[in-house]
Amino acid sequence: MRIITGKLKGRTVPVPKTGQLRPTSDRTKEGLFSVIEARTYLENTRVLDLFAGSGNLGFEAISRGASSCLFVDSEVQHIRQIEKTAETFRVKDQVQTISMPVETFLQKKQGLFDFIFADPPYDLFIMEEMIDLVMNGEWLAKEGWFILEHDKRHDFSAHPKCVFSKAYGRTIVAIFKDNPDDF
Repeated sequence: MRIITGKLKGRTVPVPKTGQLRPTSDRTKEGLFSVIEARTYLENTRVLDLFAGSGNLGFEAISRGASSCLFVDSEVQHIRQIEKTAETFRVKDQVQTISMPVETFLQKKQGLFDFIFADPPYDLFIMEEMIDLVMNGEWLAKEGWFILEHDKRHDFSAHPKCVFSKAYGRTIVAIFKDNPDDF
């Protein structure tokens, strides 16, 4: 996986060899960030990367101007790799990490974020509850976006706060906002 554009363009994001990851493909990531940049700015935003894995999405956001990213993943080896990558990319001051199950993390209040990325295992049993936890839990800034990757077993396009849903191969990207009219 590589950083597509921005200050880290072309850098490779190492993938921890835990056998637990399904990294976002470059095609999906490029499509997702094209949607974001066509409608808003990443400059000086706060990002939360849930089920962070390699940190691919959060590092892309930092490369494109996000001021900070909090990476959350239950696997300690993933978090250690993200910390190493942040050091290698010289963005350590923009990165925070938490090793904790996302379900536990979402029960705590950590502040408001402009963008929340979630790329959970496709068979995550709390997928629908997670949307409500994020959207109703005071996690998003006023104009914030919650971006969820899932597969075709789920369809969130009818959710009242879903403003975008598009398939990129077998991955579907759904975007949620508190005020869908602002999309």
